[in-house]
Amino acid sequence: MSERATALELRALTKRFAGHVAVREVDLSVAPGELIVLLGPSGCGKTTTLRMIAGFLPASSGDILLNGNSVVGMPAYRRDIGIVFQSYALFPHLNVARNIRFGLEMRRMPSAQANARVMEMLRLVKLEHFADRLPRQLSGGQQQRVALARALAIHPRLLLLDEPLSNLDAALRQEMAREIRILQRDRGITAIVVTHDQSEAMAMADRLVVMRDGGVEQIGSQEDLYERPATPFVAGFIGHSNLLRGQLRNGTELLTEGNGRIALCGHYAGSGAACLAVRPESVRLAHPDAPDARATGTIVLATYLGAVLEYVVRMESGIDVIVRRPSQGDAAQGRMAGEPVGLIWDPAAERVYDDHDRPAPAAPQPQAVTAGG
Repeated sequence: MSERATALELRALTKRFAGHVAVREVDLSVAPGELIVLLGPSGCGKTTTLRMIAGFLPASSGDILLNGNSVVGMPAYRRDIGIVFQSYALFPHLNVARNIRFGLEMRRMPSAQANARVMEMLRLVKLEHFADRLPRQLSGGQQQRVALARALAIHPRLLLLDEPLSNLDAALRQEMAREIRILQRDRGITAIVVTHDQSEAMAMADRLVVMRDGGVEQIGSQEDLYERPATPFVAGFIGHSNLLRGQLRNGTELLTEGNGRIALCGHYAGSGAACLAVRPESVRLAHPDAPDARATGTIVLATYLGAVLEYVVRMESGIDVIVRRPSQGDAAQGRMAGEPVGLIWDPAAERVYDDHDRPAPAAPQPQAVTAGG
């Protein structure tokens, strides 16, 4: 672990703009050397949270602590935080070496020491032969590396990255996500990354913080959020689950609009409004008369996507369910549009939420009556 690795803690961090609550009482503890990803749709408060940590926005209330010391009220330049922006924010008139050197000059580092640090950073991001180039002479991925090197050159206590890969194409995004992750781990840097891309988040994070409407929806590892989503929003955002809403009846059926009926695997307590979440890859297609079919429908679209075959199955109620299964490289093995099918999933794949969007509790099991009791 780096000697500079820093613990970060947010306590009830809140930001209001003219009566609108952009960030609402966010609590978060980040261990030294941990990489946390703030994930959520546009407008959920993740970038505002990052800007408060950086010192670019004052918090309306709450606290921000680095290694146990509050930095609320401390100007941004004194927080010793490295930042990589979505736009990279490179100086267009300075070459790569001068861009990396800029923060060191602002800190009045001796020239020889600054030169050595710049060379170290160039080697780190594999741009040793690009020191004299201007930003416009670089590819998007190379510019992103320069921005990262500039942020790391000051040996920051904390590294903040705001949508750092959004300007790159899909293949380069994956490559750069891996490079940032390896670099962060090798150097033991505490880092916060903001993104709306769940694939990017899953590839980079030690833990994910899913945000919605300014608040924290769930915090956990990739496995926690994928396998045990706390709310329908998390289930839909991480892994794109099918979300089927209706009324819970007898604890064993979900009645959807259009007189649809879904037989549930489990037996749940309560009744009333409920939501079923099941992931596309957890649903299997079967004969519509299969005894373990949870619902029936008709394939309206079958798409070969290379590694997977994707089906849109329209239930009799008019609600669509997405189903994905491995293609095994042969589109001809798939089913055809217009084919009636049954939908099957295992009990472990089923998530049912109550009318407060919390996991519905299992119905109590009847107690066995013992002889002579």
